[in-house]
Amino acid sequence: MKKIVLAMLVVLFTATAFAQSKVGTVDADFILTKMPELTAANEEVKKYNLDLESQMKVKIEDYEAKVKLYQAGQAGFTDEERKTKQGEIIALEDDISKFRQNGAQLLQLKQSEVVQPLYKKIGEVVTTVAKEQGFSHILTIGNNNNFAYADPASDITMAVLAKMGIKIEE
Repeated sequence: MKKIVLAMLVVLFTATAFAQSKVGTVDADFILTKMPELTAANEEVKKYNLDLESQMKVKIEDYEAKVKLYQAGQAGFTDEERKTKQGEIIALEDDISKFRQNGAQLLQLKQSEVVQPLYKKIGEVVTTVAKEQGFSHILTIGNNNNFAYADPASDITMAVLAKMGIKIEE
């Protein structure tokens, strides 16, 4: 008998907890694309990318110059000089290869660095709108939507955009 009463209390408590939950959704990526600050962030990433490209160009020019010097003077080099010059050229090739690999990662890090404050701003406004509208949970939807169904009436994306002062033409 105690087990039955305990089971009923657990079911009643669980039902009450779910009944008080209001779940909504938001598309943070969509909001991000509508933020005017994104243009400045993209420009900063583009500038950083150009800086990386210029550094790469300098490395490649240095490499090409050393290869030409090596090829021009190869006949007059001693075995020791030839090994030294070849070692320098190989080291430059390795440096260029590593810079290419690291450059892609550095660019991704820069992208994250400049976009992170924008997502933080979105998160703060989402919190405000969720509290104002009485939501207990907000789930993210968008390109990586893993939901089988989400009621459009529970989506606060447009309310967040309005709160941020961003107008959308529908």
